[in-house]
Parts: sequence; C-alpha cells; structure tokens
Amino acid sequence: MPAVLASTPVFEGATIVLPVVTETDALEETVRRLRETSEADIAEMLIVVCDRTSSESLERCHRLQADAANRVRLHHQRLPFLGGAMREAFELAVGSHVVMMASDLETDPATVPRLIQVAKEHPNAMVTASRWTSSGGFSGYGRLRVGLNWVFQRLTSVVYRTQLTDATYGFRLFPAALLRAISWEGLRHEFLLETLLKPLRLGVEVFEVPTRWTARQEGQSQNSLSTQARYLTILVRTRFATPERLLRADRPV
Repeated sequence: MPAVLASTPVFEGATIVLPVVTETDALEETVRRLRETSEADIAEMLIVVCDRTSSESLERCHRLQADAANRVRLHHQRLPFLGGAMREAFELAVGSHVVMMASDLETDPATVPRLIQVAKEHPNAMVTASRWTSSGGFSGYGRLRVGLNWVFQRLTSVVYRTQLTDATYGFRLFPAALLRAISWEGLRHEFLLETLLKPLRLGVEVFEVPTRWTARQEGQSQNSLSTQARYLTILVRTRFATPERLLRADRPV
C-alpha cells in the first residue's frame, strides 16, 4: 500500500454493511447465510436504513437485531441514497475490514468467505467480486443489460489500464483505514464505481474473486438510467484527479 495510506497489517474481523429500503425475506436470508458461512470472521452486521425504508423492513431489522445480540447494529442514514448510506457506514464500521454488499440476494453471501480469505492473505489489499470471470456470471440480468455492462467494463479497463473485469458491481471488501482515508463524492449508484476507481488511482492492490449475480425476487431497484449516466462523470473525473485530491485532508495517519 502506498506510503500516504495507513497500513492494515492483519485481518481482525469484518463489518458487513447491508443497506435496506424494501427488503424483508431476502434481508433475513442474507443475514442467515452470512452467519452460517462467516460467523467467526464477522465483527458486526451494520444495517443501514433511511426515511424511505418500509415499516415491514424496519420490523425485520429490529427482529434481526434482537435475535443476534451484539452482532447486528442499525444506523439511520443522514446523507441520501445508496452512496450516502455507504459513506456513513464506512465511518461507523468497527471491523478492520468492511464488506459492501446488498440485502436483496443480488450479492451472493456464499462469496463472502472468499473475500475474507483473500483479505487474510493480503490485509492491505482490496478484494472485489466479479461477475465477468470464467466461473462468475449473471442470472436474470437481460441480454441488452449484460451487453451494455460488458461494454462499460471494457471501457473502464482501457481508460484505467487494468485487467480487472467488474468495475461497477458493489460487492467488495476493503481495509477500513483505506475507506476512511479517501475523499468520497458520489451519493447514488455511481458510488459503486468510485469505490474501485479511487483505490486503483492510489495504487492499492486489488484482487478479484468470482461470483454470480441473481436478479432480486423482492423490492425494487434504485438504480435508474439517469443515475447510471453519472458513471461516466466519475470515470473521467477520477482518471485525471491527482492523488492529493483523492484523499481527505483530515485522513487518519
């Protein structure tokens, strides 16, 4: 890791961030699978809710918190949208590492042990799940959407001169110190792209593990076409930003 960033010498536990708007059964199933496969490596599950979170979803969140004792924590976000939820969660996380994922089963909980295993071997690195590796893939994504996604992944690879295959999937593990050192901008889904591009520009080592994306069975996607247009702004702005502009002036040392 570059000298300007704080080192994370060892993996000591992960904070799993789960944003919730309308998820119910999928949220409970996500938490169940996480506890089943990764209990020993999870410092906490941080569920982030907002003003638009449904009453049924809130009820499920409180039930999970009651059932899991000190392993589940709730936070009501102040910044708007998905990016705002993640940015606040990054500041609150107690684990040495943070896993960013969804609560609707579009991010497979079975991939989390793979993310954590790489983090144990390379604690200073970032680990990202990819749908485009040979053993990854999509279920229910739609041919046009898959095609457009492929084009954007190739564009990102060329612009950033990287062999990484999935820049836009918000399923990643980071050292917590890295997250708190970077100056974040995005508030909507473009934030997911930002979480890969800024570490790349700062010279952080990034590993990929394969995963499969499966269409959600409940709730509604918050990622509109107008939001996706913001991806290009982040792509260009981050590419030409100096490392100093990518870091917080008050970053921890």
